[in-house]
Amino acid sequence: MSGPASENVSTFSPRRDAAIADTIQPMTHTHTPTPSPWITRFSALIPAGRQVLDLACGQGRHARYLQAQGLQVTGVDRDGTALQSLQSDTAGEWLQADIENGAWPLEGRLFDAVVVTNYLWRPLWPRILASVAPGGLLLYETFAQGNEAYGKPSRPDFLLQPGELLQVCAGWSVIAYEAGLLRSPERVVQRIAARRPHGASPLPATPLP
Repeated sequence: MSGPASENVSTFSPRRDAAIADTIQPMTHTHTPTPSPWITRFSALIPAGRQVLDLACGQGRHARYLQAQGLQVTGVDRDGTALQSLQSDTAGEWLQADIENGAWPLEGRLFDAVVVTNYLWRPLWPRILASVAPGGLLLYETFAQGNEAYGKPSRPDFLLQPGELLQVCAGWSVIAYEAGLLRSPERVVQRIAARRPHGASPLPATPLP
């Protein structure tokens, strides 16, 4: 599929997205890696000026990209050094927090989109889903079962089970979902773009993984 992202599509084409990656120019911040083509593609569905949460944002490869698209970004990470870099040259909201062992720093807050990449801590599923406002987007991409054949992460705790993102987003409107092997570097991933329905609980009826 080419052109802007659209609703109600479901795709599986790692080669296509690898080709998209080749067309994306590096960010001007010399220490920030290029953002994921999955995030750049589906963030086009977020209207300018909306509030976006970049969870486990690291050095801000997605936070910086999203800000450049006119979005208001809140980033959370436990790495204070990485956040200092963001604080020094961006206008977003950057929160240092150990979200696995400490208090959730965003209690009661809702975002028009939540972005998570290369991060998995299953006890946070309810928090993540509840942070997406009704009608908002979840853009999630991380390593999946099978990645252990190519490198780290290799522990099951850090690898999505087959179809796990679809299970987590049960009851949401799935815009796109992919699972499979990507190249350069080789890794096995799952990724989803899903919209939270209006007037319904963000959590699926079945227990989360």
